[in-house]
Amino acid sequence: MPGSETTEDLLRQLAPQVLGALVRRYGHFTTAEDAVQEALLAAVQQWPQEGVPSNPRAWLITVASRRLTDLLRNEQARRVREETWVLPDEAPAEATDDTLVLLFLCCHPALSPASQIALTLRAVGGLTTAEIARAFLVPEATMTRRITRAKQRIKEIAEPFRLPPDASRLGAVLHVLYLIFNEGYASTSGPSLHRVELSTEAIRLTRLVYRLLPGDSEVAGLLALMLLTDARRPGRTSPQGELVPMAEQDRTRWNGQLITEGIELVTKALPRGPVGPYQLQAAIAAVHAEAQTGDETDWPQIVALYGVLVQLADNPMVRLNQAVAVAMASGPSEGLRLLDDLADDDRVNTDHRWYAVRAHLLEMSGDLPAARDAYRAAAARTTSLPQQRYLHTRAARTLSESVETGEDQSTHE
Repeated sequence: MPGSETTEDLLRQLAPQVLGALVRRYGHFTTAEDAVQEALLAAVQQWPQEGVPSNPRAWLITVASRRLTDLLRNEQARRVREETWVLPDEAPAEATDDTLVLLFLCCHPALSPASQIALTLRAVGGLTTAEIARAFLVPEATMTRRITRAKQRIKEIAEPFRLPPDASRLGAVLHVLYLIFNEGYASTSGPSLHRVELSTEAIRLTRLVYRLLPGDSEVAGLLALMLLTDARRPGRTSPQGELVPMAEQDRTRWNGQLITEGIELVTKALPRGPVGPYQLQAAIAAVHAEAQTGDETDWPQIVALYGVLVQLADNPMVRLNQAVAVAMASGPSEGLRLLDDLADDDRVNTDHRWYAVRAHLLEMSGDLPAARDAYRAAAARTTSLPQQRYLHTRAARTLSESVETGEDQSTHE
C-alpha cells in the first residue's frame, strides 16, 4: 500500500463496514464503535510495517470482534447469550450490506432529525465530532452531547435490523441524506454559501445506497437531484464569493459530467416507477440543466411537473417554488396570487424565502418600492451572510432603478 494517505483512505472506507458488521452481529453500538476505533488504530500501527492484509475488512472485523468481546466481558453490563460471542455460521454479509444496516440504524425513526444527521455523519460518514460541529456551527461539546444521546437511544431501542428495509425506513434515510445535502448546498447560517464537505458526503452516501438498491426509483431520483443541483454550484457564486441567481449564472461553469449522469439517472427512473417526489424534483432540475440559457428554460414543462409534485408532496416550499415557475410561465401576477395563498401559513410566512420570492415577483411586476421592502424583510430573516448581502444588494438596485424612473420612494422609506 503506497503511502499513509492511501492507508487512511482505505480505513475510512472500511470503518463503517466494520462497524455495521459488529452492530449487526452483536448490537452494543457505542461499545462496538470503541472496538472499531481500536482496530483501526492497530491497523495504522501494524500495516505500514507488516503490509496490508489480503482481506483488510476481514482483518479489521476479527480484531474489532475480539476487542468488543473483551470490552463486553470487562463491562459486565449485561448477560449475553453464548451464541452472540461467536460469528454466525452463514457466510458473512457483503460489506455494503453492513454499511447499509449501519446507515438505517443511524436514521432510526426514534431519533430526532438532528440526531439522525449527526450520527450518520459520525458513524457512516467518518467525520469527527469537531468536523460535524463546525459544519453546523455549534460548539463541539453540544455536538458531542447530541451524538452521545443518539447512541444511548439506539442502545435503549435494542432493535435488530434486517435487510431489505421497509419503505418507511428507507424514506427516513433518504430524507436525512436530502437534509445533509441541502445544508451543504445552501447553508442556512454563517459566512459561507456552501459547505462542500456536507454536500459531498451526502452524495457519497447516496451513491452507496443507490449501489445497494439500484432498482429503487426514489433512490435514483434523489441521487439525480443531488448531482443536477451540485452541478450548478460552480456558477452559483461570483469570483468574489457573492451569490449569483440562476438566471444570471454563467452556465458554461456548470459541471457537465454531473448533469449528464443526473439526467441519465432520472430518465431511467421515471418510466420504471412508481414516481415519487425526488424523481420529480430531479426532473425539474434536469429541465433547468438542459437549457443553454435562462431564456431557453421550458417553464411550462416545469409548471406541469410542479403540478404533479404538489399532488404527491404538498408542502409550503414546493408551493413557493411552484409560484416562481408559474410567474415565469404566465407572468408575475399569477405567481403573486399563489404566494398570497401562503401568506397565512406559519410554516413559510416567517421564512426569508417567502419574502425573497415575493420581492422578485414584485420587481418583475414593476412595483419597485414594494419589492425593495420585501427584499429588506427577507434579509432580516436569514442568518446566512451571503444571502443577506445578496438581498440587500437587490434592495439597493430597486432603489436606484426607482430613482432613474422618477418614482416616488418617500412612502416606502
